[in-house]
Amino acid sequence: MRLTTIAAALALAATPALAQTYPDHPITMVVPFAAGGPTDTIARVTAASMQKALGQQIIIENAVGAGGTIGSARVARAAPDGYTLLIHHVGLSTAATLYRKLPYDTKTAFIPLGLVTESPQTIIARPDFGPNTLKELIDYIKANGTKVTYAHAGLGAASQLCGMLLQTAIQTQITTVPYKGNGPIMNDLLGKQVDMTCDQATNTTGPITSKQVKAYAVTTKTRMSTFPDLPTADEAGLKGFEISVWHGVYAPKGTPPEVVKKLSDAIVAAMKDPDLAKRFHDITTDPVAPERATPEVHQTMLISEIDRWAPIIKAAGQYAD
Repeated sequence: MRLTTIAAALALAATPALAQTYPDHPITMVVPFAAGGPTDTIARVTAASMQKALGQQIIIENAVGAGGTIGSARVARAAPDGYTLLIHHVGLSTAATLYRKLPYDTKTAFIPLGLVTESPQTIIARPDFGPNTLKELIDYIKANGTKVTYAHAGLGAASQLCGMLLQTAIQTQITTVPYKGNGPIMNDLLGKQVDMTCDQATNTTGPITSKQVKAYAVTTKTRMSTFPDLPTADEAGLKGFEISVWHGVYAPKGTPPEVVKKLSDAIVAAMKDPDLAKRFHDITTDPVAPERATPEVHQTMLISEIDRWAPIIKAAGQYAD
């Protein structure tokens, strides 16, 4: 018997044993963004709840750089044994087009394990900006075009994607101003150095509540419980305009089905955890419904978002490499 045949047979024999004992040591969850940011916070809350179901510690590792692609590549190369996972947001789907030379195929390099959050974004402006409603804002942008300045946190950031979608929806170009993070954006918005932005509610809730910024709309199908009087973009005149910052957990391609099931079951259990719900609520997001925290729903979301964003990014001609 050839050595390769023997190795393959041994691998097949080891798979059931791995599934039976998994997990027998700590799991690493890679966050492809800096510690302290929204994705890092969501990862730590999710990991803490998944640990209860798995009976093993989940260690968070921040692998930062290239819009999240460095951390994603780290997981794509990892052993498919369930001990190295990735948590990422909508940026994983847009990176498939934003980066023309990715070291992995986004559609096939990972096994989606389940969604964990779908957070709204809010369209906001400096407090003294003229328009008072979303319709007035759209009319103002169409009349002034590139005189309007829009701040975002870099290519692939949620704020940049929202701005790109907005320009596509109203067929008007504005001047985009890239920043290195959300903190500087908010400082300059409050300081009236830029006109507007669109960002995750986790970052904008405080300034909206304190009336430091002017809020126009949320970008999801339903209104936020935090701001029940703030209309959705669709209600306010941008028909069909929708973008959420969804997060999901992934394993490398080739992870055994039995291990995938244990991990996906742990995600579903986490979505039912009252502790997780409370901690998510504190950062202005909510867990997805348990029936959406499945590999099937997650896989469909990933592929549909890759296909949705590809023509928008190509039309804008904005690439990260």
